[in-house]
Amino acid sequence: MKGYDFEGPALELGALVREDGTADASERIRIPVCMMNRHGLVAGATGTGKTKTLQLMAEQLAGHGVPVFLADVKGDLSGLASPGKPGDRIARRAAEVGQDWTPEGCVTEFFSLGGVGDGIPLRATMSAFGPTLLSRVLELNETQESSLGLIFYFADKHGLPLLDLKDLIAVIRYLTETPEALSGIGGLSASTAGVILRALVNFQAQGAEAFFGEPEFDVRDLLRTTPDGRGVISILELPAVQERPQLFSTFLMWLLADLFETLPEVGDPDKPSLVFFFDEAHLLFEGASKAFLRSITQTVRLIRSKGVGVFFVTQTPKDVPADVLAQLGARVQHALRAFTPQDAKALKATVSTFPASSYDLERLLTELGIGEAVVTVLSETGAPTPVAWTRLRAPRSLMAPSDPAVVHRVIAASPLLPKYGTAVDRQSAYEILTARLARQQEPEREAPAERPAERPAERPAERPADRPSGARRQSALEEMLASKEFRSLARTAATALGREITRSIFGTARRRR
Repeated sequence: MKGYDFEGPALELGALVREDGTADASERIRIPVCMMNRHGLVAGATGTGKTKTLQLMAEQLAGHGVPVFLADVKGDLSGLASPGKPGDRIARRAAEVGQDWTPEGCVTEFFSLGGVGDGIPLRATMSAFGPTLLSRVLELNETQESSLGLIFYFADKHGLPLLDLKDLIAVIRYLTETPEALSGIGGLSASTAGVILRALVNFQAQGAEAFFGEPEFDVRDLLRTTPDGRGVISILELPAVQERPQLFSTFLMWLLADLFETLPEVGDPDKPSLVFFFDEAHLLFEGASKAFLRSITQTVRLIRSKGVGVFFVTQTPKDVPADVLAQLGARVQHALRAFTPQDAKALKATVSTFPASSYDLERLLTELGIGEAVVTVLSETGAPTPVAWTRLRAPRSLMAPSDPAVVHRVIAASPLLPKYGTAVDRQSAYEILTARLARQQEPEREAPAERPAERPAERPAERPADRPSGARRQSALEEMLASKEFRSLARTAATALGREITRSIFGTARRRR
């Protein structure tokens, strides 16, 4: 069997392995750079080498001038910032696959969600994140998701910017105590609002407040290259939020959706504008609603024309829905385990997704060694290449976490730190509602002084001490809803909501840049 040899620039994955288990360094397995926006999958059981494959691909893409984004869930990928360390194992692997190995680090940026952990804070406003993705994070059902969308719509149409969690909580509480504000469009039930509020408060208690706010991250900052033409590798450090796996997987989906909305159409460029590695991809799809899955499928299908390639990294192909899997052009499949009947079933399903092959894939996939994979990609003409048993090259960067001092030095020197390093809390829904309440209360406080004293027929205002013990004190929002301003606003909302144009595929409100 011949290796993959293309005329244009390509990623060098490794060497073809013969039937006797020896690598043929003359038969190179490669992926054309121009096909990297056709998406792909890196799969395999834990410990089979997926992370090193991701590292190998990222550093070569950067070398070809392609920016890369990847999520570092386990803290292993910070080694991309440091040169690798020579050793006997690396020397043997390089000799087997015909690799001229030299240590070399990459130009990197380190990000963190909201500044939780080491990295430049990466934030999103609540409005930009949108109700669909937020419902996914909060694990709401379809009815609750629909109600959350109505809340976002109300805030958008009434000039109440939703920047952070406290803004959304304030609007929900207002609508709960002012049900007539949504009259004519179905309303918001108290029980549904209660579920959403409890989920948000719990979310806030887990530290999620840091993830939402301003300055909001501009995804175009992921498309940077160095003066000498190398792509910058952006690493999102995630170990600090592993207890919220749906949060970081959904946050990655927000980044992808924002890229789709922001970038122009470029067709089929000579090389991608960005390659986006979606690690632990199964977390994105587990328990996802049909609407959410449709949104992901549509984004993956269309974002290719924006010059963005997406690689899903997970344990088995069955973790990725069939409609998404059908969009993927490159497959790097590491070893699978078949210890249980469920494993055996998953193995058969994986084999059925590969092109016809001379290999006994069901046997081979259980016998692959660490750093070996079964590979099929798209050629420069777009046709699938034959399946190839491949011994992968060793990354040139450090195959272990970088020293914390290196990471801190990279962060401190980043040109993005002044832009995103300090949180901003400008006027938004919470402040607007609070200010309106203050204006409403001011004339009420002045009213007793203006009332003539000689009108005995008028009943004096009831003091708190005179109220029946079972009476509930009027809340701040109840006082506000009594204003003519808010009642007029509610009537206007009922009319305007009938003319609503459908939101974008993720229900996000695009910010003006």
